[in-house]
Amino acid sequence: MLIFHSAVLLLTALLAMPVLWFSAQVFYGCRGSATVQGVTPRNRPTQVAILVPAHNESVHLLPTLHALLAGAQANTRVVVVADNCTDDTAEVARVAGAEVIERNDSSRRGKGYALDFGIQHLASCPPEVVIVMDADCLPEQGALGWLAEMAQCRQKPVQALYLMNNPGRAGLRAKIAQFAWCVKNFVRPRGLHKLGLPCQLTGSGMAFPWHTLQEVSLANGHLVEDMQLGMSLIALGHGPLFMEHAVVSSQFPSQEAGVRSQRTRWEHGHLSMMMSEGFPRLWQALMGRNSTLFWMALDVCVPPLALLVLTLLLWTGVVAAVGVLTAHWWPLALSMGMLCVLGTSVVVAWAKFGRGIVSALELLFAPFYALSKLPVYIGFVLRRQSAWVRSKRDGENN
Repeated sequence: MLIFHSAVLLLTALLAMPVLWFSAQVFYGCRGSATVQGVTPRNRPTQVAILVPAHNESVHLLPTLHALLAGAQANTRVVVVADNCTDDTAEVARVAGAEVIERNDSSRRGKGYALDFGIQHLASCPPEVVIVMDADCLPEQGALGWLAEMAQCRQKPVQALYLMNNPGRAGLRAKIAQFAWCVKNFVRPRGLHKLGLPCQLTGSGMAFPWHTLQEVSLANGHLVEDMQLGMSLIALGHGPLFMEHAVVSSQFPSQEAGVRSQRTRWEHGHLSMMMSEGFPRLWQALMGRNSTLFWMALDVCVPPLALLVLTLLLWTGVVAAVGVLTAHWWPLALSMGMLCVLGTSVVVAWAKFGRGIVSALELLFAPFYALSKLPVYIGFVLRRQSAWVRSKRDGENN
């Protein structure tokens, strides 16, 4: 019986780690006002290549290219990687004025392979900084210039604030999803920055000094290749900096098929990363006494917020049953305490950054939103998605 009680307490303590780390990031992220990092003025413009991986993106690529080309400073190349395209993406990009390279390799699909192809193309005349932009993202004015100068000045990767917005009148689930994205891509990276730690890469608006990309492998088809790349860079001592006033944005799909595909890819990719990178990196950090790597590996081990809520609710039910059967209530008390901490952190994040996204009444339905994602998590166990699949976007017929 002693062994049983010890195991229950140990499992409760292990579950507390991601809850407490998530909450610490949120509380620090909600402190103070925006911080604007300074850069040292240079005598000449930084040599920049903006790399845009694009797979069948002709419908959405043009607004992105217009924004990139209009905002491009001197010494800037805009390079589109038309990756395994079956539409007119390459022609649209050429007509718009971008430099275009085409890749055709149906056996190796995914954004990582496209980025590797682009870097190989740039190697003949390498820029000082490479900025990666998704083909459906728009940068705010000045964002890419700030990213390039910060990356060159600090000689570290820099991550912009990458936001996702809902098109038109959004339903309840879409609003809660947008708020969850805000917590993941804004509040938590902001908290890590205020704690003096790097941030995770989030996929678009990523700036890299050229030399950092020579030390990592990009050619992979991982579902969340950005998170994997970020952890590799952190392990090498090139932890990305978070630059919240450099903003890039995109839109969630409004079609249910696109939402479901996108959600599955992100969630399954994150859970795969926990096993392939998070837990092994934790052990590597402990053995190497690398505190930065430890905290960032623990960050990867924080599951998606909906899954964290569901897991904690389920475990609370389990330890409540244990309390009834054994009259040992400490695990239940700890689990209830974690629920309070997690709930408080979500409310704090909403009060600071989420009021314009979702109302207080709508936020009360967040547990039901978490329940609606159960099929995604069950699918990870029964039929895990491992191959990269592009999500269907609005305005596309096939």
